[in-house]
Amino acid sequence: MQQILPDCTKLEYSGRIDFSNPMEPLMVYPASYVKMRFTGNKIGFRVKNQQMYWDNYVGYIIDGSQGKRLLPLEGETELEITLPDNGDDLAEHEIMVFKRMDACHVMSFLGFFIADYGKVLDLPEKPLRKIEVYGDSVSAGEVSEAVEYTGKEDPEHNGEYSNSWYSYAWMTARKLGANLHNIAQGGAALMSKTGWFLEPDAMGMEEIYDKITYHPGFGKAKAWDFSLYRPQVVIVAIGQNDNHPVDFMAEDFEGEMAVKWKKHYQQFVRRLRTVYPKATIILSTTLLQHEKAWDNAIAEVCRELNDENIHHFLYKRNGTATPGHIRIGEAEEMVEELATFIESLGEQIWEITDV
Repeated sequence: MQQILPDCTKLEYSGRIDFSNPMEPLMVYPASYVKMRFTGNKIGFRVKNQQMYWDNYVGYIIDGSQGKRLLPLEGETELEITLPDNGDDLAEHEIMVFKRMDACHVMSFLGFFIADYGKVLDLPEKPLRKIEVYGDSVSAGEVSEAVEYTGKEDPEHNGEYSNSWYSYAWMTARKLGANLHNIAQGGAALMSKTGWFLEPDAMGMEEIYDKITYHPGFGKAKAWDFSLYRPQVVIVAIGQNDNHPVDFMAEDFEGEMAVKWKKHYQQFVRRLRTVYPKATIILSTTLLQHEKAWDNAIAEVCRELNDENIHHFLYKRNGTATPGHIRIGEAEEMVEELATFIESLGEQIWEITDV
């Protein structure tokens, strides 16, 4: 077998990936991927996993067919994918290896291997359209594959149903022909000490948004260089886990905690505006059931920001559809509405190059 190293120039990467070691690029965020076109009748890849919780799965798509493999809790694993037998050893194929899950684990990519006579081919150019999403488990596609529980509470699970491919974030990007950076973490609220991620010392999106790595269990946090990816559209989908452990926005909309949250939310959006001075920014939540007060708070902040390129978007069933995570069908519902809204803003939003 012939090894294709991670620094091969014909590979395509996407996502907020740590390339400090080019021989072991580290994938942290959901929907991060590496893609390759090749010839030959053999394909496999090697990855190294570091587990924090849940069972961890790597996703792959080969010639349009999707699969997943369970990863070891720690260390290297080599996975071989059986190709369809079409009788042509020199047929062209395409493979994408992607991160299905959030920072419940991090995964280093160690390379592909193909048949000795195989060749690596050029891929089409990546889309010029770019989207970035800041969100929680819904944006990450957590428990999305539990379709038999659509509209219901989550089943017991250990990570097997989570798949970023079916997140509304990645589905919207694909529908619009855009690249995606999905800065989504299950359980994350806006502010620290709220939400579910790493509680009781919960870490919020305020601490996550500008990092490559952020989970303290994986070592020292590493800052992200925002110049490496310049999205024309930024979606902020935070405001659902913020009601834990106290739903202060519903209890007292003008209370001390509610006022503090609105101030922090506005500051967070302003920081994004500073980073991306010309991008279209969309403020939203999702279909996941939550008190309307949170969406009212976001609407209030949006009005106060008074920026013609910052929009508050509500789905038809916003905050009322399901007590569990968003399943594939519900994500498709969101995609139709969100993509239609983005397209209604006009083609000119994608023409901005200095965002």
